Amino acid sequence: MPALRVLLRPKTKLFLYVSKIKIMQITLIVLGFMVGIVVLLLYTAKSKLKKMPLEKDHESILTLTDQNFKQQLRNKIVLVDFWAEWCGPCRLMAPVLNEVSKELSGNKKIGKANIQQYQSLAQQFKVRSIPTLILFNNGVEVKRFVGVKSKDFLLKELSAIN
Repeated sequence: MPALRVLLRPKTKLFLYVSKIKIMQITLIVLGFMVGIVVLLLYTAKSKLKKMPLEKDHESILTLTDQNFKQQLRNKIVLVDFWAEWCGPCRLMAPVLNEVSKELSGNKKIGKANIQQYQSLAQQFKVRSIPTLILFNNGVEVKRFVGVKSKDFLLKELSAIN
């Protein structure tokens, strides 16, 4: 019995060692739980984005294809959105591009190229991730943006091109 008392006394090295192991186990359990919650939230957000309905394009948005791409960009400043139906962030960009399109006038336009249907356009312009927005002036690439962008950002970038 005296040996057991020595082991259970709070000031012994063995007791401190066991306490540190318990603290580490509890920390790992809490971290595992937190990682699980983050994964669950990401999965939920991703599934909601995929179920989000496609917004109809504004009437002034150009639908770009392999055949009409060069012609549509000639003598214009065009912000081209390379997108796909299955892309959640692309679906988020659709209403933003519609709003930007409503505010543009003159030779400034918004164009959209579906990379599922026109893969050669994505390859030609080296589109690696979507949404990719490329700003063209008379058919020549001026700037490139990747990811979701705000309406104000896009209007500012378009106004900077003369």
